[in-house]
Amino acid sequence: MAKWLITIGIVLIAVGVLWPVLAKLGLGSLPGDIKIERKGFTFYFPITTGILVSLVITLLLWIFRR
Repeated sequence: MAKWLITIGIVLIAVGVLWPVLAKLGLGSLPGDIKIERKGFTFYFPITTGILVSLVITLLLWIFRR
């Protein structure tokens, strides 16, 4: 359990540190991300970004398990 918590913590820290770089690359505004803007209301649902982040985390966890 401790290894999982440490791994999750390291991944979260890495994403937090790299977030400005990832935003410049377009992560968060990929095709498939839903963004609805109305007067006084903004709805944002990053489907594609979520799937991509999930795949990267899955790959990292798979690598660390081996």
